[in-house]
Amino acid sequence: MRYLIIGAGAVGGTIGVRLAEAGHDVTLVARGAHLDAIRAHGLTLATPEDERQVRLPAVAGPGEVELTPETVLVLTVKSQDTEAALGQWADAPVTGGGTAAERLPLLTAQNGVANEPAALRRFDRVYGVCLWLPATFLEPGVIAAEGHPHSGMLQLGRYPGGSDDTVRRIADELAKSGFVTRVRDDVMRWKYGKLLANLGNGLDALFGRDGDPGLAERLRAEGVAALAGAGIAHTSREEEAADRADNVRAHPVAGRTRAGSSTWQSLARGTGSTETDHLNGEIVLLGRLHGVPTPVNAAVQRAVHRAVREHIPAGAFPPDQLLP
Repeated sequence: MRYLIIGAGAVGGTIGVRLAEAGHDVTLVARGAHLDAIRAHGLTLATPEDERQVRLPAVAGPGEVELTPETVLVLTVKSQDTEAALGQWADAPVTGGGTAAERLPLLTAQNGVANEPAALRRFDRVYGVCLWLPATFLEPGVIAAEGHPHSGMLQLGRYPGGSDDTVRRIADELAKSGFVTRVRDDVMRWKYGKLLANLGNGLDALFGRDGDPGLAERLRAEGVAALAGAGIAHTSREEEAADRADNVRAHPVAGRTRAGSSTWQSLARGTGSTETDHLNGEIVLLGRLHGVPTPVNAAVQRAVHRAVREHIPAGAFPPDQLLP
């Protein structure tokens, strides 16, 4: 299989380099200064063990790459960029006829649970991926992959449910590329469990490591209640911990511990947007639909929007201004 990584940031860059090092044909999709750096110098992947610079083809869009029937699309952009990416790639032509949406499998290797239904509106075959992959992207052309002894753990399955030979083959190739993989018929149950774990990303972005653990528990409690109100199943912390075991732990890279969550990284880089609407906002939406109060998640969602709007640095939001 050939792999097209749509979004060569922390997650996409790590997956792309690992697949390429295992001998697979990989093309990265990036933009701006990051694309320029990859084209000029390759993508640098720093890990707890070493640092390597890998030369990979990098493109900005469909007009620069040939899609063959063997191509797998791996969507790794942040959730707020999903619609634009789907619109860009769905109608891309495939060698031999047809479009990417008609002929190619699409993997959603992203946080949140809204990407899969959005993708299925356009693509015939969508596969959800639940990620446990600690990585950092703060500098163009450089990714820190902090996962050890494996770079990440990926739960894969067909959306909305089930599995097939395609996902089993992809999982096998990822496993041979340095990841721990599981094929799940109920992959969305795992993704909803990961959503609960990601509700603290906004607190991390706002306050850094000084956030109130009590607030994090309140975020999760609201999330659990909202999912229960909607009748949505999710994995438990205990189930996730038992499955992950010691397969993936975040270790320092070049003497530096991981700076922060993916939402923290978006604020730190000043990207102008974050995935909070698809994390805390997902719980707020479910709460409003099913009559479950979610005031803390709503407060975090509003605060992150304010931090973006007012250019408040990552970790520097005034703690006394979060809750009314």
